[in-house]
Amino acid sequence: LAKQWRGLATRYDKLAITYRAAVTISAILTWLRI
Repeated sequence: LAKQWRGLATRYDKLAITYRAAVTISAILTWLRI
């Protein structure tokens, strides 16, 4: 059970990092366009 939770947490961390990166990139592109 602990291993499953650890794997889930790791997967969620990667998702959060990817999401944050996507938001940051889109914000930078929007800022550059203005």
